[in-house]
Amino acid sequence: MSTGTLLAIIIPIAVLLAVAVVVTLVMRRRHLRERFGPEYERTVAESDGRRSAERELRERERRHDSLDIKPLPPVSRDRYAREWNSVQEEFVDQPEDAVHDADRLVTSLMHDRGYPTEGFDQQMKDLSVEHGRTLEHYRAAHEVEALSGRSQATTEQLRGAMVHYRALFDELLSDGGRAHPARS
Repeated sequence: MSTGTLLAIIIPIAVLLAVAVVVTLVMRRRHLRERFGPEYERTVAESDGRRSAERELRERERRHDSLDIKPLPPVSRDRYAREWNSVQEEFVDQPEDAVHDADRLVTSLMHDRGYPTEGFDQQMKDLSVEHGRTLEHYRAAHEVEALSGRSQATTEQLRGAMVHYRALFDELLSDGGRAHPARS
């Protein structure tokens, strides 16, 4: 074969391979953006670069896939809904206690659904795979809960924390929208 013929064969193959790689990367990025929502951009901003962030997000997916995340039976959902209502009622007279109890209840719900609960940072990573759109609520609520532990949170911040906890609580309780979130 002549050099010209070899080039006529090799160049189109190289171009096709390059296009395939670019398409794969674009599709993978789109998948991560859709799956993680705002958490995608947050992870990119906090990492050494987009590739590093995407590697981190893929690792979160792998870990999440190895977890035994399960829906709650109706009896458990109803019990959690009642407990949430009690926490909301508690807020009237003891807002700081209610925020602590809301945090405890969300953590308990996560555990019962199959999420590991060994530390807030890992909880955030594990939740980010399926709940990336409500993760900022959990972050904000947790910050106020920490302030509350030092008696530095205002009543308005505590009220906001309850709203934030409620967003994640409802999503965790809903089993992907098939179940019934807690009633107010």
